[in-house]
Amino acid sequence: MTEKLANLNVQGKLERKYENLYTNIFEDSESASVWIAEQIAALIRNKSKRGETCVLGLATGSSPIGVYKELVRMHKEEGLSFKNVVTFNLDEYYPMEPNRVQSYVYFMHEHLFNHIDIPKENINIPDGTIAEKDVYQFCQSYEQKILSYGGIDLQLLGIGRTGHVGFNEPGSGINSPTRLISLDTITMSDAAGDFNAIENVPRRAITMGVGTIMGAGKIYLMAWGEKKAEIIQKTVEGEISDSIPATFLQKHPDTEIILDKAAASELTREKLPWLVKDCEWDTPLIKKASIWLSRKLNKPVLKLIDRDYNDNGLSDLLANHGPAYNINIDVFNKLQHTITGWPGGKPNADDTYRPERAKPHPKKVLIFSPHPDDDMLAMGGTLMRLVQQGHKVHVAYQTTGNIAVSDDDVIRFVDFANDLSVENNIETKELDKIRKKVLNFFKKKKPGEIDIPEVRKIKTLIREGESKSACRFAGIPEQNIHFLKMPFYETGMIKKGSLSDKDIELVVNIMREIEPHQIYAAGDLTDPHGTHRKCLTAVNKALEIVKKDKWASSCWVWLYRGAWQEWDTAEVDMAVPISPEELTKKRKAIFKHRTQKEMLYPGNEEREIWHHSIERNKATAELYNKLGMAEYEAIEAFVRNKF
Repeated sequence: MTEKLANLNVQGKLERKYENLYTNIFEDSESASVWIAEQIAALIRNKSKRGETCVLGLATGSSPIGVYKELVRMHKEEGLSFKNVVTFNLDEYYPMEPNRVQSYVYFMHEHLFNHIDIPKENINIPDGTIAEKDVYQFCQSYEQKILSYGGIDLQLLGIGRTGHVGFNEPGSGINSPTRLISLDTITMSDAAGDFNAIENVPRRAITMGVGTIMGAGKIYLMAWGEKKAEIIQKTVEGEISDSIPATFLQKHPDTEIILDKAAASELTREKLPWLVKDCEWDTPLIKKASIWLSRKLNKPVLKLIDRDYNDNGLSDLLANHGPAYNINIDVFNKLQHTITGWPGGKPNADDTYRPERAKPHPKKVLIFSPHPDDDMLAMGGTLMRLVQQGHKVHVAYQTTGNIAVSDDDVIRFVDFANDLSVENNIETKELDKIRKKVLNFFKKKKPGEIDIPEVRKIKTLIREGESKSACRFAGIPEQNIHFLKMPFYETGMIKKGSLSDKDIELVVNIMREIEPHQIYAAGDLTDPHGTHRKCLTAVNKALEIVKKDKWASSCWVWLYRGAWQEWDTAEVDMAVPISPEELTKKRKAIFKHRTQKEMLYPGNEEREIWHHSIERNKATAELYNKLGMAEYEAIEAFVRNKF
C-alpha cells in the first residue's frame, strides 16, 4: 500500500510539473464550492472550540456565490455559527452607495450576511461613500484593523480576466497596501452589464492590496468556466509578473487554486496530458493529440511523420498505435466524416459514415436558444439549411433577453405606439398612461436600477418581435416560434435566480409537445452563473425526465456554441459548411435583432458581437483546411450530447 501511495504521489507531481501553484480540479463549480465551504466551516468550528476569533477575507462576484450558498445551508441545517467570525471584504467600487444593487455591501448581505448569525459589528467592507480626502486614512485604518485581529486566517479570491485579485489591476506591486485604484478598461467592460452600460461603471475602487492579501494564512483562489481558462493558465503556469497580479500568489506559502474542469481546460495536464503522464490512448485522445501536433507544426494531418510524433512528446502514442501513417489515416477519416451539408441527415443515402441519420425525413427539429438571438448568432446557417431541406424546424427562446434592450429603444417604441394611435384616432388612454409612467421612470432612473414591470414588458416585446422577424426571414412559420420566458431570468439584473421546477417544466412541456427527432441546444459555458449554463442545465434535466418517452429513444441532441467561443476541433462530431451566400444570409438574419446589432464583444470595444460570430465560423473552416480537409468559406460546428 505504501508503494502504491508513493507511486500516486509521484504521478501527481508529474501531472503538476508545469504548475507553480497547487491546483485542485473539480468536475463542476457546484462540487468545488461545497468543498471550499467545508474547509471554511472546519476552520470556523476549530477556532470556536479553542475560543478564538476566525478572521475571513471575503470576495464578491459570481465565483463565491456557491460557497456562500453552502455556508448558509450549513448554518440553517447543521448549526454552523458565525458568532466567532470577523470578516474583511476585498473591495468596493468608489464612489458607491451601500444600498445600490451593484454595491458589494448589498451583494454580501444578499448572499451571506442576512442569512447567518454573524454580529453586524464583525462585518468590514470598504466604504464607497467616504469623501475622497478621507480615503487614504480609511485605507490605513482598514489595514490596522486587520492587523489588530492578527491578520486574515483564510482569504477567498476570484480572478478577473486581467489577472486582478481584488481590484489589484496590472501594475500593482507585490507589497501594495489597501488603497484607491483606477479600474482597467477590460474590468469595466466586464462589469458593464451590471450597470447597464460601461459609462455607468465607476472608474475607481477601494481594494485590499496585494501585500495585504499575501499576509493571509491560507488563500483559496476560485475560477469557474472557460472564460477564465486562459488567465488561469498564465497564473498557474506562467512567470511571476506585475502584469498579472495573481501570479504573485506563487510566492505565498499556502495558496490553493480551485477550478472546475472548464476553467482548468488550458492547463497542460488537461489540454496536453501526454506531456505530463502516461495516457490511455482511446480514440478521442488520439484524435486530439494528432490535431494538436498538426496545428503546432503547421502541417496537414496526412503529412505528419514518425519523427514529428517522437520529437513532440508523442512517442508513446506512436509505439502503441503507430506508425504515423496509420494514425494519420484514421484521424483524417474521422475528421472527414464530421463534415456534412445535410445536418438533418441526407435522405436515401448511406449514412454509415455520416454524423446524422438518413431517416426519418423530414425530421422534427427543436432548437433551444438561451437568448432571442443565440440561434442566429451560433447556428443561423445550419438553421436555414434545415429549413431549406424540408425539416419541420421549431425554435424555443428560453429567456426574454429583456435586460439587453436599451432604454432609448423603449422610448423609441413607446413614442412610435403613441404616434401611431394619434395618427389613426385610436382611443389610447391606457397606452398614454403607460407611456407617461415609463418616461417618468426613465427621468428618475439611476444607473443600474432595476426596470419597472412595464419597461421590462416592453423590452420583452421588442425582443420577441425581432425574433419573429429573424425566423420569418429564415423561413420558420410563426406557429413554430415559442417563447418560454423561463422565470429564473426575470430578476431584472445580470445576476439570475436559481433554476426552479417551473423552469424545467417549461422545457419538458415544449419537448413533449413537439416530440423532436433532433434537439439543438447551446453548449457554451463561459460563465457558471450565466444564462447559457442555466439554460443547458434545464435542457439536460428535462431530457432526464422525458428519456423514457417513446419519442425520446429516436431523438438526437446536438450542442452548438454561441458567438463567444467554439468547440475544440477534436471534439466536433458534426461540421456544417456554410457557403459565402449562406454566410451573408446568416448575417442578415442576425441583423433582424436590431437592438442587439451594436452589442460589443467583451474586451474589444471596436468590434460588434456579430463580427465575432462570422469570424469564428470562418476560422473554423480555415482550421479544417489547414488540417487537410476541403476548403470552405465557413463552418458551424456541433457536438453530439448522448443522453
